[in-house]
Amino acid sequence: MSKSGIDQDALIDMFAQASTKQGDALRRAVSEATLKALQGRELTLDNIRKVLKTVTQAASAGAAQNAAPAADIERMLSTAFTGMDAALLQAVEANRKALQQFIDQGVGLQEKRMQSALADLEKMEDVFIATVSKAAQAAAAPLQGPWGQVIEAVKIKGTDTGAQAASTVEQLMAQAQTALRDSRAMGLRAAQALMDSYSALVSGVLIGMSEGLQQGGGPAAAKTASRKK
Repeated sequence: MSKSGIDQDALIDMFAQASTKQGDALRRAVSEATLKALQGRELTLDNIRKVLKTVTQAASAGAAQNAAPAADIERMLSTAFTGMDAALLQAVEANRKALQQFIDQGVGLQEKRMQSALADLEKMEDVFIATVSKAAQAAAAPLQGPWGQVIEAVKIKGTDTGAQAASTVEQLMAQAQTALRDSRAMGLRAAQALMDSYSALVSGVLIGMSEGLQQGGGPAAAKTASRKK
């Protein structure tokens, strides 16, 4: 077990002995290993990079020992990428739930932490592809071609993580704006309630003024009345 919380040896052995028929098992193994490692640390972009790098290196080391044809190796590496993608989907969902709580508590889009969290979500796919690509470049020479094909295909079609992250950011921003509008609406409703009682308020003030005039203006009123006589 490495510092990353990933049993690299187990992954290496699995990829070294795998066949294309074991695609689902490989994907699940990679996904579970990636997710477990992500769960064991703060979910920062830096920690995500470390986990993805370790998983990519393990898959590469195992695939390098596999005697399967290049086309089969490419499919295995593609499966490894898909497994990491599935784990990152869970990371996106975890971010969504956490940010949803903040929004529900009234944290607005102008808050720096909210802006930073949304920005990190938007970067998730780029970090994913860049990290795997960089780790793959350090793999054994025979794997350069297969990894290159996998990365190029991903760049064209995108990742599930990227699509979900973009959708999540859009959804959270809309909800935050709705919450802001609702709070404004609540303010408007409070102001409207005050305006509805405005006439009563004015009447109260007028009554107070009248009482003051009667109490303090009585003598003057009497003098005025005497002059008229």
